[in-house]
Amino acid sequence: MIKDSEDRGRRASIEGFANEKIVCGILMKKYGNVSLVDLPLSPYDIIVVRKMTNGSEDIIRIQSKTARKSVSFIGGSRGGVDRVYKSGVKTYIQSPKHSDCIVGVHFTDSEPELYFIPTLLIERLGKKSISLNKIKQFKNNYEILENCKNKDFVIRKAKEYGIIH
Repeated sequence: MIKDSEDRGRRASIEGFANEKIVCGILMKKYGNVSLVDLPLSPYDIIVVRKMTNGSEDIIRIQSKTARKSVSFIGGSRGGVDRVYKSGVKTYIQSPKHSDCIVGVHFTDSEPELYFIPTLLIERLGKKSISLNKIKQFKNNYEILENCKNKDFVIRKAKEYGIIH
């Protein structure tokens, strides 16, 4: 039983790391200046640096999450084989304090689909996760990613898509 649990944890850990790289690669092909973050205590995995029309740069901090039926908004813990149980470890719900956007990566017929969920919306939802069925309009919706720090835009789109009322 322990061996099975260990193997499942190891596979989940590998899947999570692989999915981070997949998300990074997809975003790099689209935006160019994208990188995995190699900071072990960072609450985000990827940064996207977009050149704006006025010459400035917009940096988007992304936390990637493996998504099967839903996307988890919980941070501050490690899953899989790297999990260590410590009483002082605090989990949290993602917010703009930690990152700008959660990207849930889901596979349909071996093809990755990216669900962009701005942390501004997560803060408004006050939930620990959301079903992929509720955020269908966020699938591969790069306009959501590009405007993830624009509160008016995010709230307007979430209302338009029926995610919030």
